[in-house]
Amino acid sequence: MGSHTRNALTVKSIAASKAVKLRDGGGLWLVTKGGGRYWIFVYTHAGLRREMGIGPLHTVGLADAREKAEEARKLVRAGVDPVAVRQEERADTPKAMTFGAYADSFVDAAVKAGRWRGAKTEARWRNLLENHAKPIRTKTIASIKTKDVIAVLNPIWGSKQETAEKLREAIERVLDAAKVEGHRTGDNPAAWKGNLEHAMHKPNPLTATSHHAAMPYADVPAFMKKLAEVGGVSPRALELAVMTACRSGEVRGAVWPEVNLGEKVWTIPAKRMKSGKEHRVPLSDKAVELLKVMKKQSVNDYVFPGVRDKKPLSDMSLAKALASAGGGEFTVHGMRSAFRDWATELAHAPREIAESALAHVVGDAVERSYARSDALERRRALMQEWAAYCCGLL
Repeated sequence: MGSHTRNALTVKSIAASKAVKLRDGGGLWLVTKGGGRYWIFVYTHAGLRREMGIGPLHTVGLADAREKAEEARKLVRAGVDPVAVRQEERADTPKAMTFGAYADSFVDAAVKAGRWRGAKTEARWRNLLENHAKPIRTKTIASIKTKDVIAVLNPIWGSKQETAEKLREAIERVLDAAKVEGHRTGDNPAAWKGNLEHAMHKPNPLTATSHHAAMPYADVPAFMKKLAEVGGVSPRALELAVMTACRSGEVRGAVWPEVNLGEKVWTIPAKRMKSGKEHRVPLSDKAVELLKVMKKQSVNDYVFPGVRDKKPLSDMSLAKALASAGGGEFTVHGMRSAFRDWATELAHAPREIAESALAHVVGDAVERSYARSDALERRRALMQEWAAYCCGLL
């Protein structure tokens, strides 16, 4: 084959050949390095033999390689070094965005836009993305793959499950935003459904030390009886949390201006809700009774004042109250699950009513219309029944 023969290769001959070096002509070669095959263009500039990489065979096909080699030949003929041209172009393009830099700007933007309530959320996000996601911070955001996400999650998966799941969600959100802004393409490697769920299995909540271990609802009346005998503010706060199926933070942060004992409604403002939407809690007769007792001994705006002046109860105080009444193996949040199971299995409540009682953002159009009207009176009947059940009156 003459030295000037061009286009010596075909797609078929490349596939059939095991040779380490294949010549296409005109300085274009396909070489095997490591496990991959790569195109290189060999040329002479200023009397020196030089090589320029054109890319791996799996991304640069034969026709593309020839086109790129031809562009390089034109430069060589004009006395210009194609490698030097490429280096200049690279110097002019902005450096590829790293995951760390993008994640930090994502948090900054969320804070600036007031997307999060309170400094705690910001601190949690920064901790997740700066400390737990450290191994991927220096990687370019475009190059992050599922295996990278798994490598970050594995060390805490199963041992710090709640943190691991929040970390996965945070990475997914950051990568979604990066895709929208054009820093990435393709599927999200941190997505759970159809992706990580096949590689990482959530620990069994019954065997793992689950963070939301729920008391069986059949045990709630006996537990509430014991709890009523424990003195102090925290046990009263826990009683209200159980009776209203509210979150611990919603109860601990409750202030008297939110409570209307006459109308038997407690209105939690949007900024204190996980959903970011105002939630009206219908108060059962038992809940009103408890609140009247608290009102008599009120020392400040908090319904359940903390030990320190003008501070709410601490997160741990309700967990301690739970343990003091014999519920130590369960969690305060798990009491909401007990209510949810009872609502389905014993009260046969419609799903949308039970879900809106928990202030969950619910699914289809029918459920969302309930959420809009908030179905207060239908929820009131359900919560009245639950409070009666909790107090052993049913």
